[in-house]
Amino acid sequence: MTRRRWIADEVSGNRAFLVGEHADHLVRVLRARVGQEFDVVTPAGVRRGEITSLTESRVEFELGEEVSSKATTEITLALSIFKFDRMEWAIEKCTELGISRIIPLIAHRTDSHLAAASAKRMERWRRLALQASEQSRRAVPPEISNLVKLPEILNVPAAMRVVLDETEEQTLLRDVLTKLDRTESPAEKTGIILAVGPEGGWTEDELRGFREAGWISVSVGETILRAETAAIAAVAIVRSALVGC
Repeated sequence: MTRRRWIADEVSGNRAFLVGEHADHLVRVLRARVGQEFDVVTPAGVRRGEITSLTESRVEFELGEEVSSKATTEITLALSIFKFDRMEWAIEKCTELGISRIIPLIAHRTDSHLAAASAKRMERWRRLALQASEQSRRAVPPEISNLVKLPEILNVPAAMRVVLDETEEQTLLRDVLTKLDRTESPAEKTGIILAVGPEGGWTEDELRGFREAGWISVSVGETILRAETAAIAAVAIVRSALVGC
């Protein structure tokens, strides 16, 4: 039977702890009990954990044997800010799909009010990513970087840098990924970054900047997708193409 996975808030020797809302959810919503076993993620890896004591604000685990975790391909998503409810949906689903890092991005067409309010949303986004990581049995949640403006990501190093471009008519994301498959060094296969524009898309100047910095413009299909759909579709395509690489 597959055990549910939790990411520890605190670790001390062979003891791990969930605290605050994290513990409250396990105790009140899932009705956990002493003696129940879960997988517990610690800085040293994933281990089997047995609950030894619990209250609504603190759950203690005794840690046992290590649980193996399969390494996954690293994917970074540079995600332009858009309506928060839809953006949260994208963060949650891309986390479930195995994204390694999310960079919230301010583009030219990012709504100014959303851009101004984004800094206050960072902790919520990280909490959502943590919850989605536990639900999908990830060993670690994705890193959610601090908010940046577009020029700051143009020269981010990666084995492949791809920008989703709704005006691109010939180059599909799934086709360019075959080039990453043939990379000789296995280490290089862990580095791909996807850039997704805001509602309204990228400006011509922004797309020119991507091209001049060496990014590949791609499409994910014939239809025009909402920003959150494009992000989820792109991550799913990459994950599917690189399984086992």
